Amino acid sequence: MNFFVKVLISGLAVLLGAYLLPGVAVDNFITALVVALVLALLNSLLKPILVVLTIPVTIITFGLFLLVINAIIILLAEWLIEGFLVDGFWSALLFSFVLSALTWVAESFQDKR
Repeated sequence: MNFFVKVLISGLAVLLGAYLLPGVAVDNFITALVVALVLALLNSLLKPILVVLTIPVTIITFGLFLLVINAIIILLAEWLIEGFLVDGFWSALLFSFVLSALTWVAESFQDKR
């Protein structure tokens, strides 16, 4: 049940992030839920592989390259999902920040109950 609540929170964050940012568009709430599910899947399967493969660059950049990996994962999700549009790398990077902040705030409220 906890996974479904997190996906719901992430879906709402995707919808709100798309509303706030001009470079990101989501057709509807169902698409936002699909985006949340695909991002969860990509973050659990692909992100660890990318992190391991880019350890030298991540060390040299003091961890900032992880932000690039987040943007790449969002662009990959955009490529996979019909109805989810991101204008480019910088929009994906900014969307990554907004999505992380919104889910963090929403999940902090959920943990307090």
